Amino acid sequence: MPLFRPRARPLSRRAFLLTGLLLPAATALGGCGFRLRGPQRMEFATLHVGVPAQTELGAQLRRLVATSDSTIVVEDPAEAEARLQILANARGREILSLTGAGKVREYQLNQSLRFQLLDKAGKTLIPPTTLSARRDYNFDEDAVLGKAQEEEMLYRDMQDDLVQQLMRRLSAYRRSG
Repeated sequence: MPLFRPRARPLSRRAFLLTGLLLPAATALGGCGFRLRGPQRMEFATLHVGVPAQTELGAQLRRLVATSDSTIVVEDPAEAEARLQILANARGREILSLTGAGKVREYQLNQSLRFQLLDKAGKTLIPPTTLSARRDYNFDEDAVLGKAQEEEMLYRDMQDDLVQQLMRRLSAYRRSG
């Protein structure tokens, strides 16, 4: 028999009420079909990605397709059930506002990704589609190096968003008939 036995404390009124509120909420959330977004399954078993694997975009696309658990990336387009072609990946920067002295105060960064999906025979599965993202940021000429790093980080964030949108479009494609 142990010398020291911790006493079980009864639930406080607050903990009891909190448990009483959270339990029905968790049950309702589970019952409505909610689930975390996991790997996105695709209709085709093999996919050729028309972007070099050495580029950031190409590596990111291949990595996300590999996590789909339904599709593998093949390097030979002739072996692929579907071919993803990146038609354009463009970045831009526009002045959004100026100070009273005529210096840039704020920029808007733009990035667009244009793609299409073709089948093995070259028939269009998803027509040319443009995805775009925008971010605004304040510019300070006294911190040019920091702002350059912030700009690059915003471009990476936009690319992540665009690639996620692209993956959702690929997983939403369903063959007719």
